[in-house]
Amino acid sequence: MESLIAPLALAVERRLGYPQKLTDTVGHPVIWFGKLIGFCETRLNTEKRTAWQRKLAGVVALGLLLLSVLIVTVGIRTILSWLPLGWFVEMLLATAFLAQKELGRAVNAVSEALRQSLAAGREAVSHVVGRDPQALDEAGVARAAVETLAESTSDGVVAPWFFLVLFGLPGIALYKAVNTADSMIGHRNERYRDYGWAAAKLDDVLNWLPARFSAVLVTIACFFTPGASPSRAWATARRDAGKHESPNAGWPEAAFAGALGFQLGGPRAYDGEVIDLPAFGTGKLALGASDIMLALLLYRRTLDVLLTVSAALAIMLLLGWH
Repeated sequence: MESLIAPLALAVERRLGYPQKLTDTVGHPVIWFGKLIGFCETRLNTEKRTAWQRKLAGVVALGLLLLSVLIVTVGIRTILSWLPLGWFVEMLLATAFLAQKELGRAVNAVSEALRQSLAAGREAVSHVVGRDPQALDEAGVARAAVETLAESTSDGVVAPWFFLVLFGLPGIALYKAVNTADSMIGHRNERYRDYGWAAAKLDDVLNWLPARFSAVLVTIACFFTPGASPSRAWATARRDAGKHESPNAGWPEAAFAGALGFQLGGPRAYDGEVIDLPAFGTGKLALGASDIMLALLLYRRTLDVLLTVSAALAIMLLLGWH
């Protein structure tokens, strides 16, 4: 029955998400990871260390994080293997590392806020992007929301699912720990350039296959999304993905841009500094709230395709097809 863990986790998390009451009571695994990452960073990433010492400290911190997560999750999985419905409990635990419901909710909130006012849209998008929202006009807010939706489809849904299928609860938890570390310390500024090097590189390695598979899923989803173009999605992904500074983020972003006839990417403002970034796609620039909703429709169809693939794999395993 373990083969059912991945498809059931997708279905359950998409419907229920992670209960807010549970977050208020015991927190969330990502919060726990963040506390450990922050604890190590304040003690190991000191100014007195040289560049190579910071890099080594970052490797040590990442190793401590992964070892802690591995010990806990393998222990939990071992205990659950002794129980009659242990696989079902493992499935429920795995849902904590998926982000389908929360991602859709957060991006939908940007669309609703943008319909009210630009100020409300900027406030809503500030919760899902790292750039300066005050520098964004209406089109900029909408593009930021769609870009986040596209990239997070890969690293917030497809990649966790991928490692859940391969390695069960330890796999999805370890991936999420690396991804959390990358989001916190995997930056190229003076503070984290060396210390966060290991987290950023490992995150790139882990997301290599899922990012490209995400582009495939988006392309297939276009067949079930009115107005979306599968041929343009794949062509744009192949042409423009390599423009991104990340070896992975360009694939889902370019696929979304091509599928919907949008132009995403371009110059962005971080901490008052404008950074000139490449564009993905050659379509519509002046996006609005309705375009966010179209992107959300493509997102939901992509989730449908992923669930179908996951269910098909489970059935094959149940029938003994190897």
